[in-house]
Amino acid sequence: MPRAEFGTPKYIANKMKAKGLQKLRWYCQMCQKQCRDENGFKCHTMSESHQRQLLLFADNSKRIIDDFSYEFAKEYLQILRRQFGTKRVNANRVYQEYISDRNHLHMNATRWVTLTGFVKWLGRTGKCLVDETEKGWFITYVDRDPETIAREEKKNKKMKMDKDDEERTLEFVQKQVQLAQERGQTKNEPVYTELVRENEEEKLKLDLKLEPPPKKEVKPVVFTQLKRSLDEGTSKSTVKKNKTENRKKTALDEIKEIEEIKKEKSNRKDYWITEDIVVKVMTKSLGDEYYKQKGVIREVHNKYIAIVKLFDSGRKLKLDQEHLETVIPAIGKLVKVVNGAYRGETATLLSIDEKKYCAEIKIASGLLMGRTLSGVQYEDICKLNEEQ
Repeated sequence: MPRAEFGTPKYIANKMKAKGLQKLRWYCQMCQKQCRDENGFKCHTMSESHQRQLLLFADNSKRIIDDFSYEFAKEYLQILRRQFGTKRVNANRVYQEYISDRNHLHMNATRWVTLTGFVKWLGRTGKCLVDETEKGWFITYVDRDPETIAREEKKNKKMKMDKDDEERTLEFVQKQVQLAQERGQTKNEPVYTELVRENEEEKLKLDLKLEPPPKKEVKPVVFTQLKRSLDEGTSKSTVKKNKTENRKKTALDEIKEIEEIKKEKSNRKDYWITEDIVVKVMTKSLGDEYYKQKGVIREVHNKYIAIVKLFDSGRKLKLDQEHLETVIPAIGKLVKVVNGAYRGETATLLSIDEKKYCAEIKIASGLLMGRTLSGVQYEDICKLNEEQ
C-alpha cells in the first residue's frame, strides 16, 4: 500500500500517531526504528536493513551492548546530577525523567534487564548511595568532581581553623576565671553574726521632717501672631511630607513587585542555552585552537547540550553549557534574554555597568515592547545572531 500524500487526512493522522512515546516492545534499538503496532514491527524485523544490522551485531555483540550500557548510564547520571544534585531521590522518578525524551536509549538494549539491577550496579560501583524502602529504591548521587572535592576540602579546612580559634578563646577565658577565683579565696572573707537586740522594751521612733516642695513660678506664655503663623506653616509642611512619603508605595506597586518575584522564580532555570545566540567556548579540553572562539548555537539537545558552529573555521562542536559563556554585544545591538523573569524576550542593549557586571536593556518586540529593564546580569542576556 503506498504512503499517504503530504497534507491528506491520512498523512496527518499518521503524524499524530507517531508523535510522542510509543510502546517499548515495538522499538528496535539497533536500527533506532519505532513501530506503531505489532504488524509494523514484524515487517521491520523481516526487512533487509534490519537483517544487516543483526549481522553487524552478531560480529561483535559484547562491544555493542557495552557501548549502549555506557551511554545509558552516562545519560541517567547526568539527569540525576543536574536536576537533583546530591539529594536522596526515588530511582524510578529519575528514570521517568530520562525516558521523557523520545530519542532516549532503551534499557532493553543494555546489560541490565530491570531498573533494580541497574540501581544495584550503581551501588556496587560507588557512583551512588543506594537504599531500598517500602516505596522502592532510593539513590543519592556521589559527586566525585575534582573541583567539588577541592571546594569541600577548603571549606572543611576553614571550619577547622575557625573551631581552633574558638577553642583557644574558650581556654583563655577559663584560665582567667580560675585566676580570679584563686585571687578571691586569698582575701579575708567577711564574718556574719546573729543580730541580737539588747533592750527589747525600747520602742523605735521615727523623726521625719517633711517640708512642702517649693512652688515653681509659672511664666505666662505669650503667642504672637507671627509665631502662630510659622507653627501652622511648619505643621502643614510636615503633614504634606508625611503624605507624600506614604504615597510613594501604593498597593498597585506592591502587586507589581509580587508578580515580578513570581515571574522570576518560575522562569529562572538551571539551563540557558537556546538556538541562534552567539556564545564563546570556555574549555581548554579541546585544545587552544578552540579556546575563547565564538560561534552560534544551531541545535539544542536535552536542554543542556548545544551544537555550536564556529565563525572562524565553520566547524561544528557538541558542547555542554558548562563549557560555554554568553557574549555581550555593542550598545544598540539586539540581545536575547536567556534566563530570568523575561526569559525568551528579544531586547536592545542600552548601556553597560562594568563595575556591577550588569546592563540596561529595552524590550524590542512582543506585548512588553518598550519596557526598560535595569540591573540585568551578564549571564541572563546574550548576543543574538543577526546573520540568519
